[in-house]
Amino acid sequence: MKSNKVRLVVIGNGMAGMRTVEELLKMSADEFDITVFGAEPQPNYNRILLSPVLSGEMSFQDTILNDWSWYEQNRITLHAGKTVTRIDRVGRAVETADGMTVPYDRLLIATGSNPVMLPIPGIDLPGVLGYRSIDDVENMLGMASARKRAVVIGGGLLGLEAANGLSLRGMDVSVVHLCDWPMERQLDKAGGDLLKEALEKRGLKFYLSRQTEALLGETAVTGLRFKDGEEIPADMVVMSAGIRPNIALAKSAGIHCERGIVVSDTMQTYDPKIYSVGECVQHRGQTYGLVAPLFEQAKVAANHLARYGGMRYEGSSVSTKLKVTGIDLFSAGDFNPGEADEELLLQDSARGVYKKLVLRDNKLRGAVMYGDTVDGPWYFQMMRDGTDVSELREHLLFGQVHMGDSGLGGVSSVANMPDTAEICGCNGVCKGAIVNAIVDKKLFTLEEVRAHTKASASCGSCTGLVEAILANTVGGDYSAKPSKKPICGCTEHAHPDVQQAIRELGVKTIRDLMQALNWKTPDGCHVCRPVLNYYLLAAWPGEYEDDSHSRFVNERVHANIQKDGTYSVIPRIWGGVTSPSELRAIAEIAERYEVPTVHITGGQRIGLYGITKENLPRMWGELVEAGFVSGHAYGKALRTVKTCVGSDWCRFGTQDSTGLGIKVEKMTWGSWTPHKFKIAVSGCPRNCAEATIKDFGVVCVDSGYEIHVGGNGGVKVRVTDFLCKVETEADVLEYCGAFMQLYREQANYMERTAPWIERVGLAHIKQHVVESKAERAELYARFLKSQHYSQDDPWKERAAGKDAQEYTPLATIE
Repeated sequence: MKSNKVRLVVIGNGMAGMRTVEELLKMSADEFDITVFGAEPQPNYNRILLSPVLSGEMSFQDTILNDWSWYEQNRITLHAGKTVTRIDRVGRAVETADGMTVPYDRLLIATGSNPVMLPIPGIDLPGVLGYRSIDDVENMLGMASARKRAVVIGGGLLGLEAANGLSLRGMDVSVVHLCDWPMERQLDKAGGDLLKEALEKRGLKFYLSRQTEALLGETAVTGLRFKDGEEIPADMVVMSAGIRPNIALAKSAGIHCERGIVVSDTMQTYDPKIYSVGECVQHRGQTYGLVAPLFEQAKVAANHLARYGGMRYEGSSVSTKLKVTGIDLFSAGDFNPGEADEELLLQDSARGVYKKLVLRDNKLRGAVMYGDTVDGPWYFQMMRDGTDVSELREHLLFGQVHMGDSGLGGVSSVANMPDTAEICGCNGVCKGAIVNAIVDKKLFTLEEVRAHTKASASCGSCTGLVEAILANTVGGDYSAKPSKKPICGCTEHAHPDVQQAIRELGVKTIRDLMQALNWKTPDGCHVCRPVLNYYLLAAWPGEYEDDSHSRFVNERVHANIQKDGTYSVIPRIWGGVTSPSELRAIAEIAERYEVPTVHITGGQRIGLYGITKENLPRMWGELVEAGFVSGHAYGKALRTVKTCVGSDWCRFGTQDSTGLGIKVEKMTWGSWTPHKFKIAVSGCPRNCAEATIKDFGVVCVDSGYEIHVGGNGGVKVRVTDFLCKVETEADVLEYCGAFMQLYREQANYMERTAPWIERVGLAHIKQHVVESKAERAELYARFLKSQHYSQDDPWKERAAGKDAQEYTPLATIE
């Protein structure tokens, strides 16, 4: 009986081909009959980790990504060790060297690349090896035990990793390189010289600006000769002079090729039934030899094979890290400045630290880092986002202000952090747990690390450190983030895509939005539903009906759940100002409900802790009768407006900070935002209300009000950026509303103001809020309109019976 499944044949069992299959299984697991041909006899393994295998830091088993059982569990037919020699495009079938013929409906070519073997005399001598596969590594290891002198031809990324690995195996290793310094594609001369010096201290010898004329020997390689006539001895020669896309099979089938197999943005070749991914392809004139772009290609190819059709591959920016233990090196972008570029340089020879940033029009174009690379992912993301760094120039070379909840900003490199160092304070995740998950679960992306460890999955402020750990662990082929990271596994769409679609398509329900954007799962998941709910709520105030079931539990219940399953109740206290009657009401309510703990919070409020769920509505009703509203201490919303007593009482107060703070809080309370939002108003530059570590801070001065944005408190402190100075309280209210609305409309859900500002640049904020009076007025008007629908007290509604089922305890069945 003929199957209705689509017959997919994959030529290539490597990382790109199998990543495509993995992505396809997530989308359409039951629609394909998949057959895979791999020229190597092993299952799919991680080529990135060949260097640690060579050096003895890992075994081959550690590098396996998909073992034999994975193919069986996913009903994939694997022909390992079989080479496809012919593609019959007319008959839609592939043929192997041993005569097997397999038909296809769709074909995926992922043949990778071959090492460049220089066309010089002696290239075929025993002892001359390429460096591309586990077989190459095993051959090197076999020779290293019996031979003493190795020469590596090529001082690029792979060549140096091979040289270091052979040196650790006890061989005397020389590196021959055509250029004046090693890794010239990733490093400028200053960085290359530092790298050369460090590797020489490890025992490597360098022959730079040398061209090999011939390999010497009769029955086996014994040395090599340079063009200037000098000869050096060698028992082993490793060719690492680059790679070349493996396109012979495609060319023989008449598929259009140039340097690689030419593909479109959908990863299709000129034959629409045939797709191609990986090192064998050429896209928009570019070929790629690092894994991160290959994985992006794989996701796009799978998307179109599954007939979703919602993705395009538009090329990749790549970063590089050397996989040599104890040497920290990072580079990305174009670091060779042109006439229109500027250079920012930091060099500390004593510490072995070198940084160069290349700027054009106040945007990062390239970065080279040696010795201290922890900020590499941060620089790389700013390059990809096109962030205006004009406001960051003064401190840009010294690294990212956010160092995550760990507070480990002074650590020069994640490689030097102990395994016990806490990286994610929100979820209590240490470095060792992240590294173990990356190695054991074969993780490559930030999303995968988040899914397995929860690191960076909450406030997101430790993302830079998690990315640095990922880069340090998986090595040189890690790319910090895809240019458009999907919201979750239910979709290929990124946050900006969804926000734009809501506006352009005019959709006003979660279901309609999912249908319009071809969501993979009909009901979404716990990650995407809160995102979509927030974006729709922000886009259509008064029209979209908030879906409480698409909110986190604290927001759904309107109280923070505690470790013992009870809840906290924190009423709003306007500007931190209360009265004897309000305090008396809180005290009497606390006594009636036998509240275990009454606590003065850091936000100048009073928290009642230990409230059972069924008692929440009744307690809220009594608080509402006493004049209180919800403090939203549980929500991605305006939390508090902290004030000092200001000019009413303080000798140093310059303005009525308390009165202004109350006005600001009366205007902003109830507003839902991408993440929690805190405000403070200080009455003078002494800043007792800590306005300079809040999302929006006001510092009163004699001549008006200084406005600051993007601060963070907590374990990790991020000081605000100065936005502007205004003259009146009305100005403060307008700027506050406009800034909050810009944040509401443009930030990603779960993104605090600090990382948002660092991502888009303070200049972007000023352009919309400060420099354009008309746009500021429009933002302010939209904020006030949204507030008209947001300032219905949720406690009052639930005390009156709304969502009563949420607070009814389950019956006990005997």
